[in-house]
Amino acid sequence: MDALKQAVRAYTRRHANSRGMALTPVPGLRMMCLEAPTGDLHTVYKPLVCLVLQGAKRLIVGKEERVLSAGQSAMVSADMPVIGRVVQASRSEPYLAIAVELDMAILRELTAHLGSPRPQRSSEMPTLFAVDTEAALLDCASRLMQLLDRPEAAPLLSPGIMRELHYWLLSGPHSTVLRTLADPDSHAGRLAAAIAILRAEYRSRMSVGRLAAEAGMSLTSFHKHFKHMTTLTPGQYHKRLRLVEARRLMLDEGFSASNAAFEVGYESVSQFTREYGRLFQAPPKRDALRLRGKTSILIEEDAKARHPMSRPSRASGANQA
Repeated sequence: MDALKQAVRAYTRRHANSRGMALTPVPGLRMMCLEAPTGDLHTVYKPLVCLVLQGAKRLIVGKEERVLSAGQSAMVSADMPVIGRVVQASRSEPYLAIAVELDMAILRELTAHLGSPRPQRSSEMPTLFAVDTEAALLDCASRLMQLLDRPEAAPLLSPGIMRELHYWLLSGPHSTVLRTLADPDSHAGRLAAAIAILRAEYRSRMSVGRLAAEAGMSLTSFHKHFKHMTTLTPGQYHKRLRLVEARRLMLDEGFSASNAAFEVGYESVSQFTREYGRLFQAPPKRDALRLRGKTSILIEEDAKARHPMSRPSRASGANQA
């Protein structure tokens, strides 16, 4: 475990973004390192397993909430909006975690060999699990991390390690839910096809009728099962995808609020600003500055807001939210 924690700290020190998240060249593998507790971090997870190595994090997925501590792992079993907050972290003992996205093709292949139970209805399927991490999963994570120093070996070896990791998940306490998720005829499997379209085309206007047809459901049935699984309507889910991506663009790629709004498909900056504020509890520009830690800029802007006559006239700031 110590070697794995050291590897995560070393990699994130070089590659993490402003929120402590580091993607990797190994498909589906990412990690996080944060040296202080955080506010709420909004994202939309794909199905994944998260191994907490150090510190603690609170996760809210739909109506379910868990606090994950070192030695525990969580699995999110559907494409879900997630609110995460690191609650235990320090410079000497930062929050460290590894996440691996689930591969539906591998799940389906292994499920065919292992046999599948009767699918559950989506409303009966839990979306968040938290259990003690099994040694076999840690071993797979360690071997995936080792591949980051051997990029020439990753394409050859990572598929086998990923297959093994999925096998251990299917053999563990998550088995029934994962097999249901892998069944293309289950409600979860059919909804996954519609969610894949939402994720790929979130910048565009979306027809709910098209999504329902992709899931092989009537409009009424689609709305019902979609909200059972994700806790959001299709329209709310579409909006959440746009807003989460806009926030990422501002934080990680330096987009202005207005440019981020147009990039994710909004036609009106004012509408974007209203909807962003409702979700993140702050206007876009202020939220981005806060998360980057630029408190001095915020204080200066507050002072100018209280004394408007002292503000210089700048036409270029008119389109900033």
